[in-house]
Amino acid sequence: MAFSFGLREAGTTVRTELLAGLTTWLAMVYIVAVNPGILATTGMDHGALFVATCLGAGIASIAMGLYANYPLALAPGMGLNAYFAFVVVGGMKVPWQIALGAVFLSGLLFLAVSLLRVREWLINRIPLSLKLGIGAGIGLFLALIGLENMGVVVADPATLVTLGHVGAPRTLLGCAGFVIMAALAARGISAAVLIGILGTAAAGIPLGLTTYQGIVALPPSIAPIFMQMDIPGALGLGVVSIVLTFFLVDVLDNAGTLIATTHRAGLMLPDGTMPRLQQALTADSGGAILGSMLGTSTVTSYIESVAGIQAGGRTGLTAVVTGMLFLATLFFAPLATSVPSFATAPALVFVACLMARALRDVNWDDMTDYLPAVVTAIAMPLTFSIAAGIGVGFIVHAAVKTLAGRGREVGGAVWLIAAASAARFAIQ
Repeated sequence: MAFSFGLREAGTTVRTELLAGLTTWLAMVYIVAVNPGILATTGMDHGALFVATCLGAGIASIAMGLYANYPLALAPGMGLNAYFAFVVVGGMKVPWQIALGAVFLSGLLFLAVSLLRVREWLINRIPLSLKLGIGAGIGLFLALIGLENMGVVVADPATLVTLGHVGAPRTLLGCAGFVIMAALAARGISAAVLIGILGTAAAGIPLGLTTYQGIVALPPSIAPIFMQMDIPGALGLGVVSIVLTFFLVDVLDNAGTLIATTHRAGLMLPDGTMPRLQQALTADSGGAILGSMLGTSTVTSYIESVAGIQAGGRTGLTAVVTGMLFLATLFFAPLATSVPSFATAPALVFVACLMARALRDVNWDDMTDYLPAVVTAIAMPLTFSIAAGIGVGFIVHAAVKTLAGRGREVGGAVWLIAAASAARFAIQ
């Protein structure tokens, strides 16, 4: 079935699928520089993270193409990698090995609900407003991290945060990189983020801010992080909320990506359902499991796949081509490790702006819908926690709906998550 791809039935050609795969890769390849930079803050080996990122994206994308026949590529998810590095490991002081164990368990949970079809119940019971608020909130969370890494935002004892020294060379270069990404993206250039990152890094060489280490070489060893997940440690009661957060964010993010990409590709059926949905979910959950084994945060579907779909990609061959290009990227480790944080930080802010667009689809005519969504979005960066933002948003949604006399509109999944979050907040 999927191995034949059905190009003729989909109204596409091999040439079109090849170009679409290349387009998706160009739109996503920035992750091989950004993801290692984020996760390396935990003490994990940067070179090994580069290899894990390429392998995770390559293998998972190929699996999605062959098994589900979707033009959907995967890679370590933005937002989830920040939660892993800055909240779980950096803030909660959980060893990265245990954090990898939590990612592994969340992947198993995602796989179970996909095979048992529980995922439909969970997604259908969570209102669209909260889903949109979560997506926008993760974007704002990324923006805060990116602005801090660029030096635009710094800590202040009186106001918590304030404007940094924007005249500093690394801050100016970071701001220029963001403007370049935005301008190129507005012109429809799929590699806008990659060009912005490499251009910013190159501009830092004469200033001594970027250390050029070459372009091509054999891949570094993945041994320092491969199969290092601590599953027994992740089974501890103190990590249950972390596992559930990885799981919930991955499920919601995946659902939104599937809906957006299948609709754009014309794959959604007239009744709003998606063909081969279970295969797509199984491939996505397998990506999370694979990522933890390789040594990276959750591997999930990427909305940047829309770039390839826009270029004509309609079958799994697009995803297979993208995956093969990620595997070929393994030999560009020196170039990726030469990229400093001030060059990748603009990508975080740029992606954050794209994710914040989710709020435009909130029902702004219903206060019981938009208030919880906005609270969810702003709570994530202000508490510096995706999990806390989700918990606060769900509690507000349940409370506002109930007190407004519309408690019947609150789904069972919302009550469950709201109650668990309230209990966690009370004992922390």
